[in-house]
Amino acid sequence: MKFGEIFMEYRQAEEGSDKFCPHVEYKRLKKVLKSCRACKAAALKESDSNGQRHDDHQTSATCQLESCQLCDQNFFSELKKEASDIACCFSSRVRRLLQLHSAPGIQRYLVTLCQCFKNDQQAMMQKCQILIEYAMMNVIAMQKILKKYDKVHCSVNGRNFKSKMRAEHLEILQSPWLIELGALYLNFNESNGGTSTESFSQFSCNLSDTGSIMTLIFPDSVKLEYDLTCPICLDTVFNPYALGCGHLFCKSCACTAASVMIFQGIKAASDVSKCPEFAERVGTYANAVNMMELDLLQKRRFKQYWKERHASERAEMVKQSRLYWDNQTRYAVGY
Repeated sequence: MKFGEIFMEYRQAEEGSDKFCPHVEYKRLKKVLKSCRACKAAALKESDSNGQRHDDHQTSATCQLESCQLCDQNFFSELKKEASDIACCFSSRVRRLLQLHSAPGIQRYLVTLCQCFKNDQQAMMQKCQILIEYAMMNVIAMQKILKKYDKVHCSVNGRNFKSKMRAEHLEILQSPWLIELGALYLNFNESNGGTSTESFSQFSCNLSDTGSIMTLIFPDSVKLEYDLTCPICLDTVFNPYALGCGHLFCKSCACTAASVMIFQGIKAASDVSKCPEFAERVGTYANAVNMMELDLLQKRRFKQYWKERHASERAEMVKQSRLYWDNQTRYAVGY
């Protein structure tokens, strides 16, 4: 079965659910490329009839430099909007799912109490699998439609557009929420004694012995590796945060880079604070994500390492807090 048919079946199944989720308009965009191919064939036929012939190399070079009036008018702008909507929908759905599992205080107690009466963990695992399928189906659809664009136009515009999306972090594969889903999968798997793998027949996740590499394997043999090393301290991220640009840092390292104290938190960073990895990215601290599932996974897998880092961060936080309030007191009394 071709991917177009598989994607349409998936879309029809999704339309039966209560919540609307944006998708890549694969069928409509494919029709646009098909009509463009027909117009191109007609133009070449007319050119041949008039005795105008060009070698393949020259034609290919022209297609790479010139835009297609039929396709490019709305093609890339609509595809970019779809990618942005899909990324926003994916992140919001994962955030809601993880809030149930990592709920603090009394909310966590109520969730645990509900699990005594019904199998909420199994339902959460199913939602996790649905989100993974949603992400991968749209990723594959976008890759195929861009590949088809380049094939029809003999160009690299589709490849360049994909690179541009990666630079703007609109691609789901770069989303830190995928790392959180992988950590959720491993946490469930460990708490259930390895029985969670039955619910994820087409998805697997693995964390290296050092904890610095997470490997996700999706349907169609799509394999992704995420580096969990903090670019500042060059150690495995502890109390990890993902900035709005997608880069991972330890909380203490990110706070130091933004010139805020650990006890104040990353949210206290200025709106003009730049990403420590790429200085040209401004305002990335405002949308920082606390990777709670990843932190929980590290706490379970590497207990001694986690305890040492926790004690070190706590000591530094107490030291900064004492220095801060000493300075505030001196300022208040005037000496």
